[in-house]
Amino acid sequence: MYELIGVTKQYRRGQERVDALAGIDLKIAQGDRLVIQGPTGGGKSTLLQMLGGLDRPTAGSVFLDGTDLAGLSEGRLTAIRSRYIGFVFQSFNLIPTLTAQENVETALVPLGVKAAERRRRAAEALESVGLGERLGHLPSELSGGQQQRVAIARALVKRPQVLLADEPTGNLDETTRDEIADLLEGLWRERGLTFVMVTHDSSLARRAPRLATLRKGRVTVTENPKAAGTPAPAGKEG
Repeated sequence: MYELIGVTKQYRRGQERVDALAGIDLKIAQGDRLVIQGPTGGGKSTLLQMLGGLDRPTAGSVFLDGTDLAGLSEGRLTAIRSRYIGFVFQSFNLIPTLTAQENVETALVPLGVKAAERRRRAAEALESVGLGERLGHLPSELSGGQQQRVAIARALVKRPQVLLADEPTGNLDETTRDEIADLLEGLWRERGLTFVMVTHDSSLARRAPRLATLRKGRVTVTENPKAAGTPAPAGKEG
């Protein structure tokens, strides 16, 4: 699925050079579930952006199914993101003037899906995250956990192969956090997704079969056999 080879990312902060990623080598198999942790400023979100084609490395390659994302045109990258990668963010990023169903439909517009099919698939996606009775509600009429469920439905409605989540429970209380974590793990199993999540929450990290720890732009990957008690999806490599 993913193979990162020698990935670096450098920024300029005034006269200072910041190495957000300092030579990352990483493999993520199809159907894998990986959590990324590390201190603030350690490169977690930068690494996730590389996986999602939202940013390009200063050097190195980011292969997704054999295609180097780093070498693609913006148009080709946009097409890959639209079809194959779903994103979930801490801040939900819902459009306040659109209903839950309309927010989910926005993910299908770039794919050229016709209106009737968009409505059907959006309703189906919201049903799958437990919001089948909230299709016509605006974000302001939903709780934080419900808004995140809408965001998850929006990420999954296009039937991606990859789900990338950046602190998806960061704005939620503990009970709602656990509900969202259970939902994401259930969807990962059911749909055979490759699921990569950034989190500061160690309780969530302990649930993942694999943990990538980033410090000063370098990564260390550890296995968690206890968490791997839940079978990975069929077809998982490695």
